[in-house]
Amino acid sequence: MKLPVPRGSLSSALIDALGGDVSPIAGIAPDDDEDLHLSLFVCYELAYRGWDGVDDAWEHHPDLLRLRTGLELRLGAWLNDLVGAVPQVDPAAVPQLLGGLVAADDGPSLSGYLRGRATLEQFREFVTHRSVYHLREADPHTYAIPRLGGRAKAALIEIQLDEYGAGVTERMHQELFKQTMTWFGLDLTYGAYVDTVPATTLAVNNLMSFFALHRARRGAILGHLAAYEMTSSLPNRAYGNGLRRLGGDASATAFYDEHVEADAVHEQIAAHDLCGSFAVSEPELAGQVLWGARCALAVDNLWARSVLDAWAAGGSSLRG
Repeated sequence: MKLPVPRGSLSSALIDALGGDVSPIAGIAPDDDEDLHLSLFVCYELAYRGWDGVDDAWEHHPDLLRLRTGLELRLGAWLNDLVGAVPQVDPAAVPQLLGGLVAADDGPSLSGYLRGRATLEQFREFVTHRSVYHLREADPHTYAIPRLGGRAKAALIEIQLDEYGAGVTERMHQELFKQTMTWFGLDLTYGAYVDTVPATTLAVNNLMSFFALHRARRGAILGHLAAYEMTSSLPNRAYGNGLRRLGGDASATAFYDEHVEADAVHEQIAAHDLCGSFAVSEPELAGQVLWGARCALAVDNLWARSVLDAWAAGGSSLRG
């Protein structure tokens, strides 16, 4: 993946440094949310597949880690303002509390709009946004596997095994999403649309990395996964039906149709076997599980609202 176009003072200095410039990256504050989230995304990607022409040693470079930590402090403070601090909860009640949290979620119905009203171009925009995550789907949550033990670890592996197609390349969810992108004539290159999507989309992705790359937040990444699995089946049915309404064939809708069935099963595994057993085994992190789920829903809702607002105004939800 090529380094993206900067969006402000900080991302410009960071990208220059990674590209071989000797300019310092310390002491520069982000200009705005676009600058902040692109800078964080650039830092985080070093822990995934990296950037073309950038030395892998940057992943653990002290200057970059100091920069990333400062940006994460900003992100953490924003999340606390958005959903509140980590709550104190009864570990045994975590599955029930997750169910209540999902049931009470009243975010904007982007799936409903895509099912019944979206134009072909709007659906293409939606797929473009989601490509930033879906082309590496499941990878952030996989970081939690070596940080768990016992029943929780087995449950996470069970979920991830489905995500990765049970070892069959063409059944990997990342690969199934390429079929949808192909139908829309989109670029299948990993990270091709990082420059195209706004800060809200990058924030959705940065949240996962913020949880996944820190052992101390292992409860939050499990709650994040549970929120995704417990709110996935019905929206994906809507996405598939909406794409069929626009002429999508079986190959184009395979990604969404697969999630309708798989996530209906994953919902119970994630709530009970994964998060429930984790909370009982590590009760001091039970509240973090709920907090991670709240963050996942809240940040996704902000993104969905920004997309719908752009369309309601008659414009594009993408940059430029």
